[in-house]
Amino acid sequence: MKLLTLNCHSWQEDKQWEKIRDIAKAIHEKQYDVVALQEVSQSIDPNIEAKNFASVLLEELQQLGTSEYEYVWDFAHIGYDVYEEGLALLTKHPIIDQASFFISKSEDTSYWKTRKIVGITIEYNGKPISFYSCHLGWWEDEEEPFVYQADRLLAHVQQNEIFYLMGDFNNNAFIRSEGYDYLLEKGLYDTFALAKEKDSGITVKGKIAGWDQNKADLRLDLILTNKPVAVERSTVIFNENNRPIVSDHYGVEVIIAD
Repeated sequence: MKLLTLNCHSWQEDKQWEKIRDIAKAIHEKQYDVVALQEVSQSIDPNIEAKNFASVLLEELQQLGTSEYEYVWDFAHIGYDVYEEGLALLTKHPIIDQASFFISKSEDTSYWKTRKIVGITIEYNGKPISFYSCHLGWWEDEEEPFVYQADRLLAHVQQNEIFYLMGDFNNNAFIRSEGYDYLLEKGLYDTFALAKEKDSGITVKGKIAGWDQNKADLRLDLILTNKPVAVERSTVIFNENNRPIVSDHYGVEVIIAD
């Protein structure tokens, strides 16, 4: 099973259409089973030509000859005053169920710190597996604490089966005793740690939105699961070394033994 997660930073990138085509080309060539996307936006201003980013991505895939993917999307909050910013999941497998739910204290979609999760359950090799596209807040945010959001997330996921949490967790996995360790203490497994083959795992370099003072290499984007699955490989993608950069985050792809 092939999985990809990417914070798209959609409609905020230079050469945005070229980067959409780069993402579509990767999905077309790799044929991921599930793709989790964050910062998936659409314009609320009729004067701005920005359709739903996931919808545009599917159109690009169809141009390449890949038409079996479908997506689910929901918006979490208004971003940059003119976008409905949300999350999406793409899959080429039958969707059994789907969900979206708030994990932040705020459920006001006009507030930029409001956080929502989008989830699907698919049938894969005859069994149901759930996937969640995640975009959480920061560890030190007193107004919207990470622990509250993580607890609310785990309270919603289907605990009776295997599930994957994929996305931008806004907590650096290289730092101990903060958000990353908190998630592992809750019984989650990091597919990066489980992988037989892996690279550095770094998904952010330098200053980006939400990390304005950052000068370090960060591992913010993760694929976590509730079972110790057999992971063949975990690879950072869209980082220039492995396909062109398409966002202020790099993506993560994993291959899991069926």
